[in-house]
Amino acid sequence: MRERHTIVAARHQSLRSCLVSSFLQVGLSWQEPCYSVSCSKDSQKHSGAFCGSSPIESCQNFYKDFTLQVDMTFNVFFLLYFGLRFIAANDKLWFWLEVNSVVDFFTVPPVFVSVYLNRSWLGLRFLRALRLIQFSEILQFLNILKTSNSIKLVNLCSIFISTWLTAAGFIHLVENSGDPWENFQNSQSLSYWECVYLLMVTMSTVGYGDVYAKTTLGRLFMVFFILGGLSPPPKPRPLFPCIPQSDTCADVHRVVAMVIGCVFSSALRALEVFRLGPQAASYQRQRLNNDSRLPILPGPGIISKPTSFHIIAKAMFASYVPEIIELIGNRKKYGGSYSAVNGRKHIVVCGHITLESVSNFLKDFLHKDRDDVNVEIVFLHNISPNLELEALFKRHFTQVEFYQGSVLNPHDLARVKIESADACLILANKYCADPDAEDASNIMRVISIKNYHPKIRIITQMLQYHNKAHLLNIPSWNWKEGDDAICLAELKAGFIAQSCLAQGLSTMLANLFSMRSFIEIEEDTWQKYYLEGVANEMYTEYLSSAFVGLSFPTICELCYVKLKLLLIAIEYKSEQRESSILINPGNHVKMQEGTLGFFIASDAKEVKRAFFYCKACHDDITDPKRIKKCGCKRLEDEHPSTLSPKKKQRNGGMRNSPNCSPKMMSRHDPLLIPGNDQIENMDMNVKRYDSTGMFHWCPSKEIEKVILTRSEASMTVLSGHVVVCIFGDVTSALVGLRNLVMPLRASNFHYHELKPIVFVGSLDYLRREWETLHNFPKVSILPGTPLSRADLRAVNINLCDMCVILSANQNNIEDASLQDKECILASLNIKSMQFDDSIGVLQANSQGFTPPGMDRSSPDSSPVHGFVRQASVTTGSNIPIITELVNDSNVQFLDQDDDDDPDTELYLTQPFACGTAFAVSVLDSLMSAVSSPARCVGSVSL
Repeated sequence: MRERHTIVAARHQSLRSCLVSSFLQVGLSWQEPCYSVSCSKDSQKHSGAFCGSSPIESCQNFYKDFTLQVDMTFNVFFLLYFGLRFIAANDKLWFWLEVNSVVDFFTVPPVFVSVYLNRSWLGLRFLRALRLIQFSEILQFLNILKTSNSIKLVNLCSIFISTWLTAAGFIHLVENSGDPWENFQNSQSLSYWECVYLLMVTMSTVGYGDVYAKTTLGRLFMVFFILGGLSPPPKPRPLFPCIPQSDTCADVHRVVAMVIGCVFSSALRALEVFRLGPQAASYQRQRLNNDSRLPILPGPGIISKPTSFHIIAKAMFASYVPEIIELIGNRKKYGGSYSAVNGRKHIVVCGHITLESVSNFLKDFLHKDRDDVNVEIVFLHNISPNLELEALFKRHFTQVEFYQGSVLNPHDLARVKIESADACLILANKYCADPDAEDASNIMRVISIKNYHPKIRIITQMLQYHNKAHLLNIPSWNWKEGDDAICLAELKAGFIAQSCLAQGLSTMLANLFSMRSFIEIEEDTWQKYYLEGVANEMYTEYLSSAFVGLSFPTICELCYVKLKLLLIAIEYKSEQRESSILINPGNHVKMQEGTLGFFIASDAKEVKRAFFYCKACHDDITDPKRIKKCGCKRLEDEHPSTLSPKKKQRNGGMRNSPNCSPKMMSRHDPLLIPGNDQIENMDMNVKRYDSTGMFHWCPSKEIEKVILTRSEASMTVLSGHVVVCIFGDVTSALVGLRNLVMPLRASNFHYHELKPIVFVGSLDYLRREWETLHNFPKVSILPGTPLSRADLRAVNINLCDMCVILSANQNNIEDASLQDKECILASLNIKSMQFDDSIGVLQANSQGFTPPGMDRSSPDSSPVHGFVRQASVTTGSNIPIITELVNDSNVQFLDQDDDDDPDTELYLTQPFACGTAFAVSVLDSLMSAVSSPARCVGSVSL
């Protein structure tokens, strides 16, 4: 008896010596009386048997046990990761309640204590399996998972495996330890893999009974686990709503739901026991003996006779528990509020938020060549993002946040701090079936935002040009304060019109406003030089004071030779504080302080040379990379001139020089406008200009007067003209042909330089467009279809300067791959045509038929665009064509001879590089361009 007391005293002494270890091990020191392993000399002979047999606790030497060393390495990594997460956390208080933080609390400290005490206790280390839930997020960060199906599959597998392994670890712990209120006497020896097997048969509700839980804690946990396994997962609500998260938070709600389900189930069982009274035990024994189909499901409670009450209880359980779980989890996943960071700007993006629109915007806005990277992007949309869009947000989580809400709700605008935002961008659905309805929705968004905060700068996308006028009805809309509307139809048609004047110009303009990295090719091919140009973009920067007094051509030469920069335009601010952009103004313009220049360069750092350039310090430098901020510039910044505007304000301009009047700074050089003597020689009925003086104008004409029949068109001497093939009908949305015609009728062209325009398409559709075209000269219509070779031959398509193929039916087709079928068929039809090279000469007759609206009797109608200079075209493949596409991947069908990969980006394909294809998707980059330098879009409009 005395020896027994001595052993007990020794164990208690060992227990007190390891109190620190027991405290760090999650307060489960109640296990020590059963599996106490003392490493002290007084009790080694009594505890040696426990060291080798216990699966929960054992004596291990850190320097000899390789598994403990590996475990220590992983825990050191998780400890460092814990510190990094704490530093990066916006809310330090909520950080301690994150799932990953709780896991680290229960897993990292016991490992360090075990090294110090040479004792290892498994404890709650099974919680480390919860890290597997983030496996899907890790693959998304690495850009391995991209599609929604793959993300969903990995999510489901990781959550299932993580929950399975974690639950098996808990069963392993409690079954090998026992219940504390039973003095740990009801434990059983189970290996971890036996517990994994037990959980699997339990989840499948088979319950063979060969392995089952004996402890009360184990059975209670099994009840919870069955409820969680059979119940649908609730909608998770993240601890940080501003950070995009996956369904990793569902386990927290599942535990809460399981508790409610267990209480509800226990209440039903208790009610049934109360109803049966003393007969409850007999019912249990009878059913166990008679019903061989009954699966053995471990857990508390009784198994009663299957009565009608029992069936009703099951039905209530099956219907109420999922509803309770749904109510608990019915909280918005992205319902938090944006926390503004001092010194960091943010912009709000709303409207049409999809994977395509967001990826195109982020690809340009977050490009490494952009100088202003300290800007956070806040997306606001009333629909939760899908898995692919959520993965995109996760890859850019340091600069992108998403909130669920509507800009029409003032409460949601307050959540994203719209009043402190640098700008608000509204994206439009370019592929919608009703463009007017889409524009109306965006206008309503503008009204709501301006009503909440009138001073916010708004940049919105519009689909139809005529809808831009409705923005002027908003009282707080102010173009001078930076509000802008980017009309996609206007820009698209304008780019295509510029290609009619200079083939390939649309490609060059699109590449200038898109942020793309340089791709180096060693082979000396056209792709090498094309990619060098693609890597250049348009930037704005204030010119150095060293350029003051120099003319624009002199500065251009200096920037190109000395700074390796291409200066193409400047911004001028008149005495009336009105700004205008001048492209290549000429020798009469002299630079003044604070002039803003528009450059073409590969990145923003190169453009800084124009601001840092100093004639005294950099005149003898030959390497432009060495041109940096010098001492003269620092002195100038410390003592700025009181006469010059501050250079930090992007409102620089030029004062009028003595030789430069405001009239000379107009949008068009007056030297290009015909003089009075020229106007007198013109036919006054057609050769006029509109009220702005920017476009050629003629009195309105009825559409019947410009309609050509096929025979009349065949008799017409058409050469050097523009053929516009348009697909559309009465129900099609308007393309906006006016935006295509206006650049071709600009007043900086002489009347005899205007290219005749012939529309080939449905007369019903062209009647709807004619209201905006009836005041433009030299416009004709051939009713027909662009797929008819007879119609194409009638308009002498082989003698045209450009053939434009447009479609108004593209957005009415559900299959994206078939949206461009008409344009592709028309393009291939033209390229396969054969022509007689003498057809133009045979039909040339100066006295031939002149179509209505195309007066060629002027003395100025010399054969500038006539057949004399027209190159001989015998095959349709030599006809200059530009085709509009909706789906970028369809560009592979335009040229059957190229070897472009179907997965190649649009700008790398041969048709786009050659200027024979154009897609509206390239205009998405303008939203990111205008959000930073607001004057870039103005230069495009010029």
